[in-house]
Amino acid sequence: MALTMRDAIAQRFGDLRYEPVEKRIRALIGAEEVVDSRRPLLVWEPRRIVPSFAVPAEDVRGELVPAPEGGGHAADPPVLHPGIAFSVHTADGESLSLRAGGETRDNVAFAPADPDLAGYVVLDFRGFDGWREEDEELVGHARDPYHRIDMRHTSRPVRIERDGELLAESTGAVMLWETSLPTRFYLPREDLVAPARPSAKRTTCAYKGHASYLSFDAGDDLAWIYEDPLPEAALVKGRVAFFDELVDITFDGERRERPRTVFAQALADEFGLRG
Repeated sequence: MALTMRDAIAQRFGDLRYEPVEKRIRALIGAEEVVDSRRPLLVWEPRRIVPSFAVPAEDVRGELVPAPEGGGHAADPPVLHPGIAFSVHTADGESLSLRAGGETRDNVAFAPADPDLAGYVVLDFRGFDGWREEDEELVGHARDPYHRIDMRHTSRPVRIERDGELLAESTGAVMLWETSLPTRFYLPREDLVAPARPSAKRTTCAYKGHASYLSFDAGDDLAWIYEDPLPEAALVKGRVAFFDELVDITFDGERRERPRTVFAQALADEFGLRG
């Protein structure tokens, strides 16, 4: 019986997975380079959405020591989205701290017990002050080679409402498809109908860059905008996208259902948002 590719991938979501990457990876504490590896792996712990870099322990310039209590083994969350701390693990192994750069960073490394990953330590992206993939800066988290974004202009009409209030209407949107996420509609800012105000909220996407948020009388942080996106997301520069989970979108004359996927709910929980 045929199955979708999404379902095929999801069947191994509960497994410990890894992928070798032919790249040089470096990480910094302050201005000091404390990781330099030409043999990295990408590792997905069971139920983790995004991967982490793992490197041979000898490629870490510092002392790896057992971490203090406070991490833990995750038993309940069906999905470990980026808002759940790296120190919460779903695989067997040892949590480690790193003494390097004149300081100690607790729970920033993990030595999996799996024999296929013997000698490697998985590293917390947010536990370091900067990352380089070859000679280019990385933001957000390690990039997944099986995750992509794709964008196209559309002249089909898009109408966005919240509780009956019209927020935006456009025939000049850019549709953005991103692996495992709902389709997003990026509208020209001039197509906003309701007054918007800047929010203090900021987030980072490894594939699109740094986002700032907009609030409306109908709700806070309903939309976001990439003012200076990464090169591969240049098509959405300065455009506004809404959480489909929190607004009602009519596209090409048809009302779309609000996404109810586990991942969509995990994102809503992470951002503290509710429908």
